[in-house]
Amino acid sequence: MTTVTDTASTRSTTTTTGTAAASTSGLLTDYNLFLKLLTTQMTNQDPLDPMDTSEYTAQLVQYSQVEQSIQQTGALGDILSQMLSQQMAQASSYIGREARFDSPVAGLAVDTPARWTYYVDGTPGTITATVKDALGGTVATVDLEPDAQGSYQWDGTQSDGTKAPAGAYTLSIVAKDATGASLDTTINSIGVVDDVVTDGSSILLGVNGIRLSASGLVALAAPED
Repeated sequence: MTTVTDTASTRSTTTTTGTAAASTSGLLTDYNLFLKLLTTQMTNQDPLDPMDTSEYTAQLVQYSQVEQSIQQTGALGDILSQMLSQQMAQASSYIGREARFDSPVAGLAVDTPARWTYYVDGTPGTITATVKDALGGTVATVDLEPDAQGSYQWDGTQSDGTKAPAGAYTLSIVAKDATGASLDTTINSIGVVDDVVTDGSSILLGVNGIRLSASGLVALAAPED
């Protein structure tokens, strides 16, 4: 399935996970190194001029804080995993239901069209819808009925008459009033939830061949017959 992350969650999750792992590894390395150095100092110090015990104390306090940070990082990771498991269990009830997302990105499948709803802030005189592929290329343009609220579904037929491949497509709408002034438009994508997965930090819903973040979910309904 094509993975769609409206907020670049996949890249940020990978980066965050790698950074956290690297940080924890670094703390463990530093802590173990400190213990070795401390043992070496105590073993080889000059008995006629021993180190000030206050220095030992200060170092022990400092690195005990490091140890606590390591333990807290592990505990937080466990809590996050448990929360994600609970969220996935709850989100599993979405499977088979029609979901609407605060996103202009919708999935086109071989046997299912890409679908959107839109709302125009004002009274439109004209509405032009443009569908673009994942690379930003325009694949279809169509004039819609000038209604302030409506829906649009695209079966994959491109401007040249050929069929577009399955994948993620983005809808943009240009709405203008009778004077030619542009009107703000809100676009939502629609589709039936097929599965629920996690990328390690968030819940993703499989919808018509792509995956969208559950955080963008704005409505659920029984699927249309």
